Amino acid sequence: MAQYWVAIHHPDDYDPLVAEDEAMSRDIDVLNDEMIAAGVRIFVGGLHPASSAMSLRAQPDGGVHVTDGPYLETKEHVGGFWVLEAADLDEALAWGRKAAVACRAPVEVRPFH
Repeated sequence: MAQYWVAIHHPDDYDPLVAEDEAMSRDIDVLNDEMIAAGVRIFVGGLHPASSAMSLRAQPDGGVHVTDGPYLETKEHVGGFWVLEAADLDEALAWGRKAAVACRAPVEVRPFH
């Protein structure tokens, strides 16, 4: 079985207190329960906004430069993700479809090496 990253993307100004209602929370809980029952869920985690990120870059002198904010300037960021163990990409995509519906957001599915 291969492992897949299933990431939820949020717009940069995403506010969970405004965007996430009880129905959405319930749908995500149901999806998580379904993933557990199917034995595919390895890990799940939600992330704080990209504005809370710190970026680290190696410097030619061997030091590391640390800056506030995300590494990339984008209009969207990863808001949360699952690591799933699935038989193949088709199965991972099926879970990704369910995640897109439950989270009401774009989803990216990518295999691990």
